[in-house]
Amino acid sequence: MMSYTPSFHSLLLWLVMFFVFMIIKSLRYHLVNMKPKIPKLPPGPKPWPIVGNLPEMLASKSPTEWIHKTMEEFNTDIACIRLGNVHVIPVTCPTIAREFLRKYDADFASRPISMATDIISNGHLTTILVPLGEQWKKMKKIIANDLFSPLRNQWLQDKRNEEADNLMFYVYNKCSNGELVNVRIATQHYCGNVYRKMFFNTRYFGNGMKDGGPGVEEKEHVDAVFVLLNHVYAFSASDYIPWLRLFDLDGHKGMVKDALKIMNKYHDSLIEERIKQWNDGSKNIEEDLLDVLISLKDINNNSLLTIKEIKAQIIELMMAMVDNPSNAVE
Repeated sequence: MMSYTPSFHSLLLWLVMFFVFMIIKSLRYHLVNMKPKIPKLPPGPKPWPIVGNLPEMLASKSPTEWIHKTMEEFNTDIACIRLGNVHVIPVTCPTIAREFLRKYDADFASRPISMATDIISNGHLTTILVPLGEQWKKMKKIIANDLFSPLRNQWLQDKRNEEADNLMFYVYNKCSNGELVNVRIATQHYCGNVYRKMFFNTRYFGNGMKDGGPGVEEKEHVDAVFVLLNHVYAFSASDYIPWLRLFDLDGHKGMVKDALKIMNKYHDSLIEERIKQWNDGSKNIEEDLLDVLISLKDINNNSLLTIKEIKAQIIELMMAMVDNPSNAVE
């Protein structure tokens, strides 16, 4: 019987193949473990291609009620709902919400971009409605240092006192005539009067009312503000599928633009005339916040703000000044 003895070359070949196999196996193991582990998304309804869960949400009477109902069906305090290409993460648990704000504060500090905020802020030129960035830093500095600093607050005290006196005059006249005082109307228009006095140094755009109440122009002006507030972050499919803005399916775009036209009707002529006065030298003393915005200069002694920035910022501040105080009082 013949015996087979492996040659040196064949043995070497087997050893090389063994080492190559072990190297490949080791590399594969490391590559698999080095891949970032994608965390699982919270539970939620299965989305449709492209549109996500927008059809279900649009079919419901209230988007918020639909979200709550969906979370109850999944028995969860945190869910994932895809709207277009956006993953919306609703949370109903205070503990989870607190963790969001602690760990991901930088992500949630910025403002989301929407159709309404883009139109109202004239392309994100303002402070409150814009995402974090250089423009936000610029406008925030102006708001904090030039418009609402402690010194500026004292400077405007007389104007606020005038409107407080006018509010008392209005309420007194209503009571003297045996009429009811609508607290909502009174506080909303008091805030509107303070705003107009602080920015335009006037109480009324028109003639006003003898009893101290708002005139037709002031009512239209404040009503337009609340139209903007009602739509600024209202649910709109076009915020998740941008090309739908062309069709304005929910009518939000048209309503926001109409409200802005009303506000610009009263603001633009006053702002443009005031800028002209400062440019031709017929005005050189600051009397209100509009004068402050116009007179701000950069390091080259040029106007710090464009006319678009001034107009957009004044509208945004009007929204904040009328809404928050009147709601708090009510």
